Amino acid sequence: MSRIGKMPIPVPQGVTVTIDVNKVTVKGPKGELFRTFHPAMDVRLENGSVTVHRGSDEKEQRALHGLTRSLIANMVQGVSQGFQKTLEIVGLGYRAQAAGGKLVLQVGLSNNIELVPPPGIQFQAESATRVNVIGIDKERVGLEAAKIRALRPPDNYKGKGIRYAGEYVRLKPGKTAARKQ
Repeated sequence: MSRIGKMPIPVPQGVTVTIDVNKVTVKGPKGELFRTFHPAMDVRLENGSVTVHRGSDEKEQRALHGLTRSLIANMVQGVSQGFQKTLEIVGLGYRAQAAGGKLVLQVGLSNNIELVPPPGIQFQAESATRVNVIGIDKERVGLEAAKIRALRPPDNYKGKGIRYAGEYVRLKPGKTAARKQ
């Protein structure tokens, strides 16, 4: 059995889980999420927790077992607590600000970049150099954070750019440092 797949998912108070054949709907204080899963996965609600069972030990079903459990656990956590990704902006003159629900970035380009958050996602400028991407769907929060980072990824020589909080950027030595050896 899958170590992750066989673990039960506790359902916190205030969260309701509805299972309709292979469609799981999770409602909580922060919102509602639903997802359709592979028909071979048997999702059950038992004693206030959700469990996922598989029909056989085929390779595909073993792979789907842990994945299905993780996706449902993320849905439960999302509607109860939510998810957040933090980005750091490094560079002279690089900054971000939230204005009217939009995120305005100044990252060394000729024009400012205005980003409008998609439904269910919120941008928050914690400071001029820190941006939070907040939402209930872990997949969409990560996708939007990756899109923002892709606008100006960290430079390998100076370290300037947008990076995830806590991300380590390994800097390369420049030409003069290589020539002195």
